[in-house]
Amino acid sequence: MVYACSDLHGYPFDKFITFLNSTGFNENDTLYILGDVIDRGNDGIKILKWMMAQPNVKLILGNHEKMMLDCWFLFDETKPSDKITGTKLVRYTTWVKNGAYPTMNALDAMRESEIKYILKFLEKAPLYKRLTVNGKEFLLTHSGIGNFSPGKKLSDYARRDFLWHRPSPHEVYYDDIYTVFGHTPTQYFGGVKLGHAYKTSTWINIDAGVAAGYAPMILRLDDMKEFYME
Repeated sequence: MVYACSDLHGYPFDKFITFLNSTGFNENDTLYILGDVIDRGNDGIKILKWMMAQPNVKLILGNHEKMMLDCWFLFDETKPSDKITGTKLVRYTTWVKNGAYPTMNALDAMRESEIKYILKFLEKAPLYKRLTVNGKEFLLTHSGIGNFSPGKKLSDYARRDFLWHRPSPHEVYYDDIYTVFGHTPTQYFGGVKLGHAYKTSTWINIDAGVAAGYAPMILRLDDMKEFYME
């Protein structure tokens, strides 16, 4: 079985694991987390470290992980600096405005070698994943697809097209590949039960709104079953 969830934003680790286990997920299954594991909540780094130890749990890069990577200079103890200026200041400010402090606090308690190990893990995370489940084609990415064109190669898109895009409810993607993503909490689309997925004929958004206080959801691609916390 193949499962997907998105935008955990530091959700309490123990609650997430209990929820994941309740779906029937086991070591023979695969879980894709579609980015934004970190920031806002306190357990983002804890979830990341758990993911890194699970061979059947995969990360798709989110904009929050990208912001952390862009601020690598904060964790480089070989080149300490009390001043952050220019481009570095812009990157730092952007991350802070997007809820970085819980992540920074967690990293501050770690050894430099541990932090570098996490950064290397994030550097290897892909922007998207194409896969076939039960004969159906899927594209997994963090934010949908910005500047979409059906004839455009995935490799020709800019990074931000997969990291920062916010589609309108009427946006249409591939007719033969179902796109699964998060990034935009589904309550912003309207016409959907709060904390639930938003579906169209060509895509599904599974950001249930953890950043707004809702519980995460999990989607099983094999039968498109949606799991919600009771």
